[in-house]
Amino acid sequence: MKYFLILLLALVVFVISVTLGANNNQVVTFNYLIAKGDYSVSTLSAVLFAIGFTLGWGICGAFYLRTIVSLKRAKRKIKRLETQLEQPTESSTKSVSTVALNKE
Repeated sequence: MKYFLILLLALVVFVISVTLGANNNQVVTFNYLIAKGDYSVSTLSAVLFAIGFTLGWGICGAFYLRTIVSLKRAKRKIKRLETQLEQPTESSTKSVSTVALNKE
């Protein structure tokens, strides 16, 4: 539900920026690193918002996947350590009972 509300908020911001840009047909010169171009304000705002939104989701997705992988590794390590912890307990009880039998 939380992600749906965030997506809805982003969609509302996108629609507002396109609406405000559509009312302003002014052409601006956008100078980026490689070249420069003349774009209308609505097109420029919509494209830059879409790029930023996609880049943000990509970065958050990468951090999320890294966390998921780390969590799976930790769970696997915990499971391995639990099995190692259970094995000596069984062998130590057997050795104790053997020692007790030898004392009689």
